[in-house]
Amino acid sequence: MKDRIVLAYSGGLDTSVAIGWIAEETGADVIAVAGDVGQGGEDLEVIRERALTCGAAESIVLDLRDEFADDFCLPALQ
Repeated sequence: MKDRIVLAYSGGLDTSVAIGWIAEETGADVIAVAGDVGQGGEDLEVIRERALTCGAAESIVLDLRDEFADDFCLPALQ
């Protein structure tokens, strides 16, 4: 089985280029993971597809909005 490397993926130029570079340098499959914390901006489906286009073996977008609000935002406000 091929090694797998998980990359925290923003969808920007740097992490998009990193997918191909990591795969080439290590021979591993790159799994791109993006988190939705309510930041808005670019559609996360577009980001997911971009990772696959750049060579990711798999691309995952996690809905972390509730966790981010409960575990980070609310305590900061309290």
